[in-house]
Amino acid sequence: MFALRNTVVPVMLALVATTAAAAADDDMKALAVKSGCLTCHSIESGTPGPNGMAPIGPAWQDVAKMYKGKPGADVFLTRVVLEGSNPYGSHWKDKVSGLAMPPNKVAIKETDAKKLVKWILTLAPK
Repeated sequence: MFALRNTVVPVMLALVATTAAAAADDDMKALAVKSGCLTCHSIESGTPGPNGMAPIGPAWQDVAKMYKGKPGADVFLTRVVLEGSNPYGSHWKDKVSGLAMPPNKVAIKETDAKKLVKWILTLAPK
């Protein structure tokens, strides 16, 4: 019985962690829909834009890959979400059809933007 208990507990903990992560994913996806983010962005890399064009904004998996391990990425990206980006300094040039990210302070609260950006940075290409 002891050997079984040592096997069951880690499996149960992994299941609880997976369930919590799925709930967080659902919450963040709902926030993204409510805030209008998915109008321009997709979650998964390789998702085409409207009418077969390049996507309007970068896929969030691509954002996570580009900023992985970069100190202050969450603060920088939260500022971009709220204030918009400079069309002359875009590092997504020729990868997306949009020129710049518009300011979104009217669409999302700063606290929600911070949560969403932190979640985006955890996304990994599948």
